[in-house]
Amino acid sequence: MYGAIIGDIVGAPYEFDRGDKTKDFPLFIEESQFTDDSVMTLAVAEALLDSAGASKDVVEANLIQSIQKWGKRYPNAGYGGMFSSWLRAKKPKPYGSFGNGSAMRVSSVGWLYKTMEETRTVAGWTAEVSHNHPEGVKGAEATASVIFLARTGAKKSEIKQYVIDEFHYDLSRTCDEIRPTYHHNETCQKTVPEAITAFLEGNDFEDVIRTAVSLGGDCDTLTCISGSIAEAYYGVPDSIRTECRRRLSDDLKSVLDRFWDEDRRR
Repeated sequence: MYGAIIGDIVGAPYEFDRGDKTKDFPLFIEESQFTDDSVMTLAVAEALLDSAGASKDVVEANLIQSIQKWGKRYPNAGYGGMFSSWLRAKKPKPYGSFGNGSAMRVSSVGWLYKTMEETRTVAGWTAEVSHNHPEGVKGAEATASVIFLARTGAKKSEIKQYVIDEFHYDLSRTCDEIRPTYHHNETCQKTVPEAITAFLEGNDFEDVIRTAVSLGGDCDTLTCISGSIAEAYYGVPDSIRTECRRRLSDDLKSVLDRFWDEDRRR
């Protein structure tokens, strides 16, 4: 999950089209701080670690509990209006969202499960507690599926074809074609394909991060998604991982460390 969190931190200063649409920028600056993307990524990971082997009802109950707990702990992390209301609700219900929040928080699913079928099923559960629009579920499933394929040795050409065949996203455009007219958009359908394209074009972990940031748009979330995939495919350089940890609070690092330890045990 380091990749998702690094993508969030690096992309955060350039959200809302505040960047210059270039790959040439300092990777970490003073404003490079975690946002709701990291908080929710770790909230979902904690819920799934606590729900190993459990039924859908148990998993979804734990997801709601964990997401609300962490959302209330970090109330100013940058949540959207509808999701903020969901976080405060006594009995939160899904509200038909197709926002990209379902995709940015799902990365742990791509690592935790042994089959594609289980990966896609649980990814859907993580979306459906709030983002139950078909496009919201699709965005989560696609992101988790690509992470699963990347960590299990699939080639980029195979990953691309799987996404096209299974999710029907348009991956025909290059980043150079996307970049000039791409602007802030918080939907899955206008974020997930671009994030996957940035991964497909990148040459290593850092290059994927820089490519994603250069597209602009909802930059922390787009780069969070790209980074989560890039980690599964390339790994994360130690120096970048260290810089990421410097910017996380102790409670967030404790979840990350628990996940890291669980992944190494598998």
